[in-house]
Amino acid sequence: MRNILFTFLALLFAISSIKAQDCSDLFISEYVEGPGNNNAIEIYNPSNNTIDLGGYTINRYSNGSSTNPEAWQLGGSIDPGKAIVIGNGQLDSVWVTTYWSLPVDPVFFGHLDLYCNGDYDANSTFYFNGDDAMTLEYNGNSVDIFGLKGQDPGSAWTDDASAGFTDANGGTWWTKRKTLVRKSNVKKGVTMDPIAFNPTLEYDSLPDATYSGLGAHNCDCNTTDLLNYNKHNKYIIYPNPVKQGSNINIGSNSKVETITVFDISGKEIMNSYNYISSLNLSKGTYILRVNFLDGESIENKLIVE
Repeated sequence: MRNILFTFLALLFAISSIKAQDCSDLFISEYVEGPGNNNAIEIYNPSNNTIDLGGYTINRYSNGSSTNPEAWQLGGSIDPGKAIVIGNGQLDSVWVTTYWSLPVDPVFFGHLDLYCNGDYDANSTFYFNGDDAMTLEYNGNSVDIFGLKGQDPGSAWTDDASAGFTDANGGTWWTKRKTLVRKSNVKKGVTMDPIAFNPTLEYDSLPDATYSGLGAHNCDCNTTDLLNYNKHNKYIIYPNPVKQGSNINIGSNSKVETITVFDISGKEIMNSYNYISSLNLSKGTYILRVNFLDGESIENKLIVE
């Protein structure tokens, strides 16, 4: 009986320890591999504490390498429930041996909170392609892993299980010319190298050159998800995510002129002056744009469940 009790307590402690890891550390919440050099990684803080970024790095393991990554040191801090966007900061054309490397899109650049030196020779971390594994590490230890270190999948990791999610048999590209958003039920990063990387398990795929959702993330870790603060702290959307058929309210400290909802392709779905009803919205991800009387316009992701 004593051994059974000890085993039960040990198992209970193990389960509790696993649960305790949820919502406790940073993870990758969005991945952008866009046209040209428009590449970015969004990092989200699911915890209830401000996290110091000292010791954290974003790393690029290129073309199947598993060691000696190109690394970018982070700095500053992330408040609870907030996301920061780090990406390629190339603002000028750069001659690279045989061709001109072009600057990033100004619209893309405008979504970055931090940016890597836009010079491949100085640091190539954010010149990643769809076949490069990207990691978030703390003092050299994995906090989150995107892709599979040591594997070159071809042009990209795909949805093709028959090829181990590589593009060996074709398959739909998921990590090249795509924006991937972490599913809201993901509460922690991948800390152990997977046997295979199936991007469809934890990410939703958005079209190429989709940048409008960068800077905010919806996560089930947030126990106060009825208040979804825009990164500019100028307004809140509640609830978000919203149940289909419910009203979506906007609270703002500035006067709102119009509220417009677009689908992910950019097509306008509806507009209003004070609230939006999700009654006529299908389940999925939308872009909500709030136009203020002072001329400012801010966009945020809206999820209808």
